[in-house]
Amino acid sequence: MSEALVATEVPGAAVPGTSGARQFWRRLRAQRAAMVAAVVVALLVLVALAAPLLTALEGQDPTTYHPSLIDSARGGVPVGSFGGVSGDHWLGVEPQTGRDLFARLVYGARVSLGVALAATAVQVFLGVVVGVAAALGNRWVDQLLSRVTDIIVAMPLMIMALALLAIVPGSFPRPVLVALIIGFVAWGTIGKIARAQTLTLKELDYVAAARLSGWGTLRIARRELLPGLAAPVITYAALMVPANIGIEASLSFLGVGVRPPTPSWGQMLTSADVWYQAAPQYLLLPAAALFVTVLALTVLGDGVRTALDPRAASRLRIGTGRRQESKADMSEAGNLDRDEPKVHEPETAREGTA
Repeated sequence: MSEALVATEVPGAAVPGTSGARQFWRRLRAQRAAMVAAVVVALLVLVALAAPLLTALEGQDPTTYHPSLIDSARGGVPVGSFGGVSGDHWLGVEPQTGRDLFARLVYGARVSLGVALAATAVQVFLGVVVGVAAALGNRWVDQLLSRVTDIIVAMPLMIMALALLAIVPGSFPRPVLVALIIGFVAWGTIGKIARAQTLTLKELDYVAAARLSGWGTLRIARRELLPGLAAPVITYAALMVPANIGIEASLSFLGVGVRPPTPSWGQMLTSADVWYQAAPQYLLLPAAALFVTVLALTVLGDGVRTALDPRAASRLRIGTGRRQESKADMSEAGNLDRDEPKVHEPETAREGTA
């Protein structure tokens, strides 16, 4: 509610028993698939953050070559069973290079998750800024920014990313470059969402009251409009992260993304297509990591979307999810009823009834 409006207390008015954050958390907990996905995502983030510690426990690093673990006579196949799995190399080593596969896998999680999150942050920032500016500007500003947004939406992401990555000097940090390019090329959809939501919000009474009280456009946008944009923006951002992971993996697979010796899951898949018969885990491990990460983030994003808007049914509903969410909503209604003050009948009314 706008600070420009003076709130008056009405005797006997109902006071909400739970905040919006508690309601969101209760609805999210009711979705078991989303909670499992949240645990998986938390574990992946923990592995990415603890990559130096995990590789130190193993005693390896992602860039050191081990030529003694490679059978040159057989074309660079790892020595030993299961791709060279041993106490020193928990998941074996890469063909031809002998680099530790476990170390490259956990450091690859850093690159893949870091690039996806950074690209999502750039997309959200640009989309919200352009969308809100278009909705609050005059007719010419709205037309100009809307046409720019349409061009960004229609632009083929992979082709533009390939072109930009090919012309940028190799001295520029590649993970940062990939994140910036994905963010700058793919913010159009969230810009359209922000503009449409802002056009709706600015017609509400509390925004009009703030405008009449003398607030400037920037203050209205910061204090009144951005909180209303939080739910749709968070929902869409949660679904953008797995898509950005797939884009980063695709660019690295095509050889224009993250370059050696920096490990990346997509880059590992690029080399694995030749060696998957000799060392299957060289292909299966990064592919499984990508699959689990994208699936967990997609399920979590859908759960966040459903929790923020309980009227929207989950597209990934499985089993008793609908029944669990119904119980959560009934529990919220019960809490609100308990918190409402009781209205007692006057003594005279009760006597007259008797």
